[in-house]
Amino acid sequence: MIRKHFYYYFSHLRNDIPAGIVVFLVALPLCLGIALASGAPLFAGIITGIVGGVVVAWASGSQLSVSGPAAGLTVIVLNAIDKLGSFQSFLLSVVIAGGLQLVLGFLQAGVIGAYFPSAVIKGMLAAIGLILILKQIPHAVGYDADFEGNEAYSQPDGHTTFSELAYSLEAISPGAVIVSVVAIGIMLLWETSLFKRNAVLGLIPGPLVAVLWGVAYNLLTMKFAPAYAIAQEHLVKLPEIQGVQGFFQQFTFPDFTQWANPEVYTVAVTIAIIASLETLLSLEAADKIDPLKRVAPTNRELKAQGLGNLISGAIGGLPMTAVIVRTSANVNAGGRTKVACFTHGVLLLLSVMFITEYLNLIPLACLAAILLLTGYKLAKPKLFKEMYAKGASQIVPFVVTIVAILMTDLLKGIAVGMVVGLYYVIRSNFHAAITLTRHGNNYLLRLHKDVSFLNKALLRRYLDSVEENGYVIIDASRAQFIDQDILETIYDFVAAASDDNITVELKNLNGNSGLIPPKTVVSVDAFVREGSGRRTQVGHA
Repeated sequence: MIRKHFYYYFSHLRNDIPAGIVVFLVALPLCLGIALASGAPLFAGIITGIVGGVVVAWASGSQLSVSGPAAGLTVIVLNAIDKLGSFQSFLLSVVIAGGLQLVLGFLQAGVIGAYFPSAVIKGMLAAIGLILILKQIPHAVGYDADFEGNEAYSQPDGHTTFSELAYSLEAISPGAVIVSVVAIGIMLLWETSLFKRNAVLGLIPGPLVAVLWGVAYNLLTMKFAPAYAIAQEHLVKLPEIQGVQGFFQQFTFPDFTQWANPEVYTVAVTIAIIASLETLLSLEAADKIDPLKRVAPTNRELKAQGLGNLISGAIGGLPMTAVIVRTSANVNAGGRTKVACFTHGVLLLLSVMFITEYLNLIPLACLAAILLLTGYKLAKPKLFKEMYAKGASQIVPFVVTIVAILMTDLLKGIAVGMVVGLYYVIRSNFHAAITLTRHGNNYLLRLHKDVSFLNKALLRRYLDSVEENGYVIIDASRAQFIDQDILETIYDFVAAASDDNITVELKNLNGNSGLIPPKTVVSVDAFVREGSGRRTQVGHA
């Protein structure tokens, strides 16, 4: 078995190593930006990314999912640190949250992931794509008011995503625009068949070439054309660490003296629930975009996230989730197995140990270009056309989810999309539970599977459509459950049928069949009787 897995991963190294490099380039500023927005040390974000790549990648059952600090938790983390009084006390909450996620995994709570409608998940993916485009355009033109990874519509300063976009277009940096436009051109060129077929160029990821272009451009312009150089504040800002020893000196440990503080447990429960929901959503999304259509085990993912948060909190990291932006970058870069995620974690580790001074030369505009293309692939016009072609039951929850996420946040948007999706599920069940077929003055009313009180309005409408002198067959042979309200509605119809000279034939209605011609009297007490032995009794006048 071990040998089989080894050959499986080895056979995909050509795809996974380049993909891991791309995910590393995307994850680096996101880890720093989310840590900054969370009010935590910058190194905490890097630790979370490293643990997500090196540990969670192998503990998870997903081949493509990437874990790390999540933008959706920034407000929770920021408020929790303030409420608990110190970052060390907050780390204890992260450790406890990890333990709670492990418990949820063993309790099989991952089954919740199976109840997210496909249209809502696709809407989430498209919304994330649009958010990436809207949020990365300012970074691409050299306007970095928002932290990297910010997904919120409303900003702390009262501005919105669209107003920030408008301001960015008034503060364009020529150097950033040149870098981002050329970087996008390079990546598009790298995706052409000419470059993919080349034995050498096909091994080099286009985003890496785009980043090298940005670094080279900035070094040259700083020397020969300072007016077009990119300012220092528009470059990656990694904390400088000297070697392996310096790396371990950055660790921060939980304050276990706070174990009796009830606020610690309140924060832990909040993190465990929110992080688990975001993870399950991201996992469902990852399965949707997996080119090999694999399905990851959700309970194992909760256990993997729990282990990751235990370790992350124990050494000074932020709470983590499976994150869709980095996962999407992984898929778009050609990743096929866990090796890609593991590679990104190893590169994060090595980068902060040995090459921070070189990574700090990377313009944010390069990384914005990578995320802009990732966003476009998640929200392609083709996806909207496909959902529209599937009808209102798919396009409406899809669009509502997108708008709700754009205007609020991920979890609130998903909740709104779920409500709309549930409406269409109930609506379709109305029609699926009861069908009416008419031929001339003959009617066949069929009850399918489970018929509950929710179907009463539809049943009444069908029965009201039966015309005078009609012959109606009410067939319940396919029904597994018939609600008491449905039986009473049928009784009311049978009792009044003689007024319109309607003949009613019952088939397997709670185990009884019979013909009820006009002028028939039906016993109410016998027809509607409590218990599983209810039977229809017919008495002729």
